[in-house]
Amino acid sequence: MDKDPFQEYIKQSEPGKRDKGYAWHTAIGLQAVDGLKTSNYLIQTAIQNIEGEITIEQAQKLLDSYYEENPKAEGEERTEEADKVSVRIAKILSEKAFSFTPNQYISIHKKLFQGIYSHAGKIRDYNITKKEWVLDGATVLYGSATELRETLEYDFTEERNFSYKGLSMDDIVHHLAVFVARLWQIHIFGEGNTRTTAVFFIKYLRTLGFDVTNDIFAKNAWYFRNSLVRANYNDLKRGVHETTYFLELFLKNMMMGEQNPLHNRAMHISGSFYDPEKLDIVREKPDIVRGKPDIGELYFTQKTKAHIQKLEDAFDAEQIFGRTDVETLLGLKSSRSSELLKTLAEEGIIIPVKGHGKGKYIIKNRWGSLS
Repeated sequence: MDKDPFQEYIKQSEPGKRDKGYAWHTAIGLQAVDGLKTSNYLIQTAIQNIEGEITIEQAQKLLDSYYEENPKAEGEERTEEADKVSVRIAKILSEKAFSFTPNQYISIHKKLFQGIYSHAGKIRDYNITKKEWVLDGATVLYGSATELRETLEYDFTEERNFSYKGLSMDDIVHHLAVFVARLWQIHIFGEGNTRTTAVFFIKYLRTLGFDVTNDIFAKNAWYFRNSLVRANYNDLKRGVHETTYFLELFLKNMMMGEQNPLHNRAMHISGSFYDPEKLDIVREKPDIVRGKPDIGELYFTQKTKAHIQKLEDAFDAEQIFGRTDVETLLGLKSSRSSELLKTLAEEGIIIPVKGHGKGKYIIKNRWGSLS
């Protein structure tokens, strides 16, 4: 995988570049919660802003002009969304102003998605369900459309009246995990809830004194979403209970600098990826558990094997990708990319991912199927 262009900015001591680098890195990384990926043009524009060559407002105008002059190509319908929402997130994260109110939460959604969603900044008036990979296709029970505003205001009032005085860091993390999980579960918008919640939560953490200018959100956006899902789902017949455990691991890494491993497979309700004893056995006998021959034993051409190796190097076991990503990475035409994906899916090397748009996959991890 190409070198992350934002790492040098996040790690350097110059506050201006570090903060802008963090804002852009987080903004771009958050698009992964909906299986979206930004363009190379957006990356270059972001770097210009970080370097001080253009303002964030100029970056936004450049992006708008770019899409006026370059209509969306087939298969890239949501790249424009990812680019435009990214620059808006970067702008909001760069601003100091913030108020802990339901109106601020709704305002962030409007700022992020105006001109993209017709319902930007509007509370939904219908009930929703969403199939989740981490729940084996089941859905979280989201807030009822008839009570969304009241539920939102209740949660804000409860949090505003809560005192953190005398709490240990573990207790603080647990409480914040419960708060953000409940806020997300309301799902007051038709789309864009996770990105809105993440931006609002980062801003709120700053008011509590946490300097969260690291790359945890950028690198683990899908983990963040799945941990919110697991914090709001019960299936007692299968022994599945809602838990903030995974979300707390994420927050401890972000707020306390811990290095807890963040693996999406650990959250899957099948439980087959979470048992430490099972994982130890699997590591010793990977070929038996996989049930598939090693790539080298499959009847692929050398060129196809090279393509597979590049995909495995570029995408880890939790990263979602599609045909456009394959075209960019391997330099293939769309028809050849589609053919390659079909072949790899049939051989079990990649696995289709539900709930992130048509034609999305992840690399099959070494411990068995994630489907």
